[in-house]
Amino acid sequence: MHPAISPDQLDLIRLLAKASGERICRHYRSMLAIDDKDDASPVTQADREAELVMRELIRNACPHDGIIGEEFGNENDAADWVWVLDPVDGTKSFTVGRPLFVTLIGLLYRGVPVLGAIHQPVTGDLWIGGKGVPTTHNGAPSATSTIAALARARLGTTGPDYLAVGRAVFESLAGQCRYPIYGGDGFLYAQLASGWLELVIEEGLKLHDFAALAPVIEAAGGVMTDWQGRPLTRDSGGRVLAAANAALHAAALPALRALPL
Repeated sequence: MHPAISPDQLDLIRLLAKASGERICRHYRSMLAIDDKDDASPVTQADREAELVMRELIRNACPHDGIIGEEFGNENDAADWVWVLDPVDGTKSFTVGRPLFVTLIGLLYRGVPVLGAIHQPVTGDLWIGGKGVPTTHNGAPSATSTIAALARARLGTTGPDYLAVGRAVFESLAGQCRYPIYGGDGFLYAQLASGWLELVIEEGLKLHDFAALAPVIEAAGGVMTDWQGRPLTRDSGGRVLAAANAALHAAALPALRALPL
Protein backbone atom coordinates (compact mmCIF):
# COMPACT_ATOMS: atom_id res chain seq x y z
CA MET A 1 0.00 0.00 0.00
CA HIS A 2 1.01 3.59 -0.44
CA PRO A 3 -0.25 6.92 0.87
CA ALA A 4 -2.87 8.63 -1.26
CA ILE A 5 -1.66 11.07 -3.86
CA SER A 6 -2.06 14.50 -2.29
CA PRO A 7 -3.51 17.65 -3.85
CA ASP A 8 -0.08 19.24 -3.45
CA GLN A 9 1.54 16.47 -5.50
CA LEU A 10 -1.06 16.92 -8.23
CA ASP A 11 -0.49 20.66 -8.22
CA LEU A 12 3.25 20.11 -8.46
CA ILE A 13 3.06 17.70 -11.39
CA ARG A 14 0.95 20.22 -13.28
CA LEU A 15 3.44 22.97 -12.46
CA LEU A 16 6.34 20.81 -13.62
CA ALA A 17 4.60 20.20 -16.94
CA LYS A 18 3.85 23.89 -17.42
CA ALA A 19 7.31 25.15 -16.49
CA SER A 20 9.21 22.57 -18.51
CA GLY A 21 6.93 23.12 -21.48
CA GLU A 22 7.65 26.84 -21.50
CA ARG A 23 11.39 26.17 -21.63
CA ILE A 24 11.05 23.56 -24.38
CA CYS A 25 8.84 25.74 -26.56
CA ARG A 26 11.47 28.51 -26.54
CA HIS A 27 13.71 26.20 -28.54
CA TYR A 28 11.16 24.38 -30.71
CA ARG A 29 11.96 24.62 -34.43
CA SER A 30 15.08 26.63 -33.72
CA MET A 31 18.61 25.94 -34.95
CA LEU A 32 19.91 24.80 -31.57
CA ALA A 33 22.92 22.50 -31.31
CA ILE A 34 22.34 18.74 -31.16
CA ASP A 35 24.84 16.82 -29.03
CA ASP A 36 25.33 13.06 -28.87
CA LYS A 37 25.34 11.28 -25.52
CA ASP A 38 27.42 8.21 -24.71
CA ASP A 39 24.66 5.93 -25.99
CA ALA A 40 24.54 7.90 -29.28
CA SER A 41 21.11 9.35 -28.49
CA PRO A 42 20.71 13.10 -29.13
CA VAL A 43 20.33 15.77 -26.49
CA THR A 44 19.77 19.52 -26.76
CA GLN A 45 19.70 22.60 -24.58
CA ALA A 46 15.93 22.21 -24.40
CA ASP A 47 16.31 18.84 -22.66
CA ARG A 48 18.78 20.25 -20.17
CA GLU A 49 16.92 23.47 -19.37
CA ALA A 50 13.59 21.69 -18.94
CA GLU A 51 15.04 19.17 -16.51
CA LEU A 52 16.87 21.82 -14.51
CA VAL A 53 13.75 23.93 -14.03
CA MET A 54 11.79 20.85 -12.89
CA ARG A 55 14.52 19.85 -10.45
CA GLU A 56 14.53 23.30 -8.88
CA LEU A 57 10.75 23.29 -8.47
CA ILE A 58 10.84 19.86 -6.82
CA ARG A 59 13.64 20.87 -4.45
CA ASN A 60 11.68 23.95 -3.40
CA ALA A 61 8.31 22.21 -2.98
CA CYS A 62 9.42 18.80 -1.66
CA PRO A 63 12.99 19.05 -0.34
CA HIS A 64 12.89 15.52 1.11
CA ASP A 65 11.84 13.85 -2.16
CA GLY A 66 14.31 12.22 -4.51
CA ILE A 67 14.87 12.96 -8.19
CA ILE A 68 15.96 10.73 -11.06
CA GLY A 69 16.44 12.60 -14.32
CA GLU A 70 17.57 11.49 -17.74
CA GLU A 71 20.06 14.31 -18.14
CA PHE A 72 21.40 15.01 -14.64
CA GLY A 73 21.20 11.71 -12.81
CA ASN A 74 20.03 10.76 -9.33
CA GLU A 75 19.54 12.90 -6.25
CA ASN A 76 18.38 11.56 -2.88
CA ASP A 77 16.99 8.55 -4.75
CA ALA A 78 16.65 6.41 -1.60
CA ALA A 79 13.73 8.59 -0.48
CA ASP A 80 10.22 7.09 -0.28
CA TRP A 81 8.94 9.54 -2.90
CA VAL A 82 11.08 9.94 -6.03
CA TRP A 83 10.29 12.03 -9.10
CA VAL A 84 11.43 10.58 -12.42
CA LEU A 85 11.98 13.09 -15.22
CA ASP A 86 12.36 12.72 -18.97
CA PRO A 87 12.27 16.31 -20.20
CA VAL A 88 12.07 15.50 -23.93
CA ASP A 89 11.07 11.95 -24.73
CA GLY A 90 11.46 11.79 -28.48
CA THR A 91 14.34 14.22 -28.92
CA LYS A 92 14.79 13.13 -32.55
CA SER A 93 11.24 14.27 -33.32
CA PHE A 94 11.86 17.51 -31.41
CA THR A 95 15.01 18.30 -33.41
CA VAL A 96 13.20 18.00 -36.75
CA GLY A 97 10.19 20.07 -35.65
CA ARG A 98 7.70 17.21 -35.26
CA PRO A 99 5.31 17.63 -32.29
CA LEU A 100 5.44 13.93 -31.42
CA PHE A 101 7.80 14.31 -28.47
CA VAL A 102 6.53 14.57 -24.89
CA THR A 103 7.73 15.42 -21.41
CA LEU A 104 7.35 12.49 -19.00
CA ILE A 105 7.02 13.13 -15.27
CA GLY A 106 6.65 10.13 -13.00
CA LEU A 107 6.38 9.77 -9.25
CA LEU A 108 7.53 6.61 -7.47
CA TYR A 109 6.58 5.53 -3.97
CA ARG A 110 9.16 3.08 -2.64
CA GLY A 111 10.11 2.10 -6.17
CA VAL A 112 6.60 1.71 -7.61
CA PRO A 113 5.21 4.18 -10.17
CA VAL A 114 2.08 5.75 -8.63
CA LEU A 115 1.51 8.97 -10.58
CA GLY A 116 2.40 10.14 -14.06
CA ALA A 117 2.06 13.02 -16.48
CA ILE A 118 2.52 12.98 -20.24
CA HIS A 119 2.79 16.50 -21.67
CA GLN A 120 3.04 17.64 -25.28
CA PRO A 121 4.13 21.25 -24.80
CA VAL A 122 3.56 22.47 -28.36
CA THR A 123 -0.10 21.42 -28.50
CA GLY A 124 -0.62 21.83 -24.76
CA ASP A 125 -2.02 18.31 -24.36
CA LEU A 126 -1.60 17.00 -20.82
CA TRP A 127 -2.50 13.56 -19.49
CA ILE A 128 -2.33 12.93 -15.74
CA GLY A 129 -3.26 9.75 -13.90
CA GLY A 130 -2.21 7.39 -11.15
CA LYS A 131 -3.18 5.34 -8.14
CA GLY A 132 -6.50 6.73 -6.97
CA VAL A 133 -6.29 9.46 -9.63
CA PRO A 134 -8.40 8.64 -12.72
CA THR A 135 -6.62 9.68 -15.89
CA THR A 136 -7.58 13.00 -17.45
CA HIS A 137 -6.66 14.63 -20.73
CA ASN A 138 -6.64 18.39 -20.40
CA GLY A 139 -8.84 18.01 -17.33
CA ALA A 140 -11.48 15.79 -18.96
CA PRO A 141 -11.83 12.06 -18.18
CA SER A 142 -9.71 9.86 -20.43
CA ALA A 143 -10.32 6.13 -20.96
CA THR A 144 -8.74 3.36 -22.98
CA SER A 145 -10.47 1.58 -25.84
CA THR A 146 -12.95 -1.23 -25.21
CA ILE A 147 -11.81 -3.13 -28.32
CA ALA A 148 -10.92 -6.62 -27.08
CA ALA A 149 -10.11 -8.51 -30.29
CA LEU A 150 -6.64 -8.45 -31.86
CA ALA A 151 -8.19 -8.26 -35.34
CA ARG A 152 -9.66 -4.84 -34.51
CA ALA A 153 -6.75 -3.51 -32.46
CA ARG A 154 -4.20 -0.93 -33.59
CA LEU A 155 -0.64 -1.75 -32.55
CA GLY A 156 2.15 0.79 -32.10
CA THR A 157 5.87 1.01 -31.51
CA THR A 158 8.40 3.81 -31.92
CA GLY A 159 10.13 1.96 -34.75
CA PRO A 160 11.04 -1.58 -35.79
CA ASP A 161 14.74 -0.75 -35.51
CA TYR A 162 14.27 -0.33 -31.75
CA LEU A 163 13.01 -3.90 -31.48
CA ALA A 164 15.81 -6.44 -31.31
CA VAL A 165 14.56 -9.52 -29.47
CA GLY A 166 10.89 -8.72 -30.04
CA ARG A 167 10.83 -7.66 -33.68
CA ALA A 168 9.52 -10.95 -35.11
CA VAL A 169 6.80 -11.12 -32.45
CA PHE A 170 5.78 -7.54 -33.15
CA GLU A 171 5.55 -8.24 -36.88
CA SER A 172 3.51 -11.38 -36.22
CA LEU A 173 1.10 -9.50 -33.98
CA ALA A 174 0.94 -6.64 -36.49
CA GLY A 175 -0.26 -9.15 -39.06
CA GLN A 176 -3.05 -10.19 -36.70
CA CYS A 177 -4.07 -6.63 -35.77
CA ARG A 178 -6.03 -4.09 -37.76
CA TYR A 179 -2.84 -2.20 -38.61
CA PRO A 180 0.46 -1.10 -37.05
CA ILE A 181 1.58 2.47 -36.43
CA TYR A 182 5.16 3.66 -36.01
CA GLY A 183 6.67 6.70 -34.30
CA GLY A 184 5.74 8.71 -31.27
CA ASP A 185 7.88 7.51 -28.35
CA GLY A 186 5.96 8.34 -25.16
CA PHE A 187 3.16 9.96 -27.16
CA LEU A 188 2.03 6.46 -28.20
CA TYR A 189 0.99 5.77 -24.61
CA ALA A 190 -1.00 8.98 -24.41
CA GLN A 191 -2.83 7.86 -27.54
CA LEU A 192 -3.55 4.55 -25.84
CA ALA A 193 -4.79 6.30 -22.70
CA SER A 194 -7.26 8.26 -24.84
CA GLY A 195 -8.60 5.21 -26.69
CA TRP A 196 -6.97 6.09 -30.01
CA LEU A 197 -4.63 3.08 -29.98
CA GLU A 198 -4.97 -0.35 -28.39
CA LEU A 199 -1.49 -1.89 -28.01
CA VAL A 200 2.11 -0.73 -27.66
CA ILE A 201 5.13 -3.03 -27.60
CA GLU A 202 8.64 -1.71 -26.95
CA GLU A 203 12.01 -2.77 -25.59
CA GLY A 204 15.17 -1.03 -24.48
CA LEU A 205 13.32 1.49 -22.33
CA LYS A 206 14.81 2.98 -19.18
CA LEU A 207 13.10 3.98 -15.95
CA HIS A 208 12.62 7.56 -17.10
CA ASP A 209 10.92 6.24 -20.25
CA PHE A 210 8.20 4.23 -18.48
CA ALA A 211 7.80 5.53 -14.90
CA ALA A 212 5.23 8.14 -15.95
CA LEU A 213 3.47 5.92 -18.47
CA ALA A 214 2.27 2.97 -16.40
CA PRO A 215 0.21 5.05 -13.92
CA VAL A 216 -1.47 7.00 -16.72
CA ILE A 217 -2.33 3.86 -18.72
CA GLU A 218 -3.60 1.91 -15.73
CA ALA A 219 -5.68 4.78 -14.33
CA ALA A 220 -7.32 5.07 -17.77
CA GLY A 221 -8.40 1.41 -17.64
CA GLY A 222 -5.46 -0.20 -19.41
CA VAL A 223 -2.76 -2.67 -18.45
CA MET A 224 0.99 -2.08 -18.66
CA THR A 225 3.56 -4.69 -17.65
CA ASP A 226 6.88 -6.14 -18.66
CA TRP A 227 7.00 -9.02 -21.16
CA GLN A 228 6.60 -11.54 -18.35
CA GLY A 229 3.36 -9.91 -17.25
CA ARG A 230 4.88 -8.40 -14.12
CA PRO A 231 3.98 -4.91 -12.86
CA LEU A 232 6.56 -2.27 -13.68
CA THR A 233 8.81 -1.05 -10.88
CA ARG A 234 12.04 0.85 -10.54
CA ASP A 235 13.90 -2.44 -11.04
CA SER A 236 12.08 -3.52 -14.21
CA GLY A 237 13.89 -4.07 -17.47
CA GLY A 238 13.04 -2.10 -20.57
CA ARG A 239 10.65 -4.53 -22.29
CA VAL A 240 7.06 -3.31 -21.97
CA LEU A 241 3.59 -4.22 -23.18
CA ALA A 242 0.78 -1.70 -22.86
CA ALA A 243 -2.76 -2.72 -23.69
CA ALA A 244 -6.13 -1.00 -23.64
CA ASN A 245 -7.66 -3.76 -21.53
CA ALA A 246 -6.97 -7.11 -19.90
CA ALA A 247 -8.30 -9.13 -22.85
CA LEU A 248 -5.88 -7.57 -25.33
CA HIS A 249 -3.02 -7.83 -22.85
CA ALA A 250 -3.74 -11.55 -22.44
CA ALA A 251 -3.85 -12.03 -26.21
CA ALA A 252 -0.50 -10.34 -26.85
CA LEU A 253 1.48 -11.49 -23.81
CA PRO A 254 2.14 -15.23 -24.51
CA ALA A 255 4.33 -14.64 -27.56
CA LEU A 256 6.38 -12.01 -25.71
CA ARG A 257 6.66 -14.13 -22.58
CA ALA A 258 8.13 -16.96 -24.68
CA LEU A 259 11.08 -14.84 -25.84
CA PRO A 260 14.48 -15.41 -24.21
CA LEU A 261 15.16 -13.24 -21.19
